[in-house]
Amino acid sequence: MTKAALIVNANSRSGARACSHAEDLLRALDVPLHAVHPLRDPSRLLEVVEGAVDAGHDLIVLGGGDGTVSSVVDVLAHREVPMGLLPLGTANDFARTMHIPADLDGACRTIARGHVVDVDLGLCGRNYYVNRASAGLGAAVAEHMSPRLKRRIGPLAYPVATARALRKHRPFTATLEFPDGDHEPLTFTDLLQISVANGRYFGGGQLAAQDAGIDDAMLDVSVLRNGSPLRLLSMARELRTGSTTDSSLVTHLRTGKVEVRTDAELPINIDGELVANTPQLFSVASNALHVIAPPTWTDGG
Repeated sequence: MTKAALIVNANSRSGARACSHAEDLLRALDVPLHAVHPLRDPSRLLEVVEGAVDAGHDLIVLGGGDGTVSSVVDVLAHREVPMGLLPLGTANDFARTMHIPADLDGACRTIARGHVVDVDLGLCGRNYYVNRASAGLGAAVAEHMSPRLKRRIGPLAYPVATARALRKHRPFTATLEFPDGDHEPLTFTDLLQISVANGRYFGGGQLAAQDAGIDDAMLDVSVLRNGSPLRLLSMARELRTGSTTDSSLVTHLRTGKVEVRTDAELPINIDGELVANTPQLFSVASNALHVIAPPTWTDGG
C-alpha cells in the first residue's frame, strides 16, 4: 500500500479529538498518508470515501463507529481497496468482531502491522451492512438513539433507548420465506423484533450466536416474541451470551437468504440507521469487504 487516506467522522463520540492524534501515530508507523479528512458533516462520508478511492488511494483508514462503517461499505464493497479501522464510536461491534483494539494506539498499530482479510457483508435489498439489520424494537431503538445521547452517556445509551422504545412498542406479525429452500415458510404473530445478523456482534457486544462468523456466508436470524417485562429481561440475558436455544419467546434460524414480510410496513434499522422498510430480501455478499485485521483474527474470529 503506497497511498493512504485518513477519513474520520469527527462527529462520532471521540472523533474530534482523535483525528490529529491518529495522523501523528500513523505517520510515525510509516503508513503512507496522502490525505487527511476530519469530517464534521457525516453526510459527506460517502462522497469523500468515493473521492479518495477514485483518486487512487489504495488504503482507506476510516475513523468512526459502526454507523460510519456501514455508511461507506457501498463504496468499498467488491473493490480491491482495503479498509483500516479506528473504532471511535459508541458500540464498535464491527471492530470487536475483527479483534481490532479499542484504543487508538493499538488500532493504528493494527493498520501498520496487520494483514488484509476478506469478510462478508449483509444485504438488505441493495443496502450493504456489516453487523445487523432489524425490524420492530431494534428500529424503534434507533429512533430514540440520538447522537447527543450517545455522546453524553456512551454505551449506556443502548439500554436507555431500549427502555424508551419498549414503552411505545406495538406487536406485529411477520412471514419469513427462504428462497434457497433450506427452511419452510414461517409466520409469527405478537412479535417484538426480527433481526438478521451478518457479523458476530451487535448492540454493544451482544453475540449473534456462539458460533457466528462474518465469513461463513450465512445470516443468523432471531425472531423475538412479545412477553412480560420479567420474561423479556430473562430473554435479553440469554441472547447477550449468544444462546441459540429456541424457547416460547425466541426462534433462531441460520440461512443464506430470507425474505421478511410484515402485516404493516415497518422501518428497518441497519447498523443504527433507518434506511429501508419491509418487505425486504436479506442475503449475503460473500468476501465482499477487505479489512486490515490483527494476527489474532483468523477464520471469522
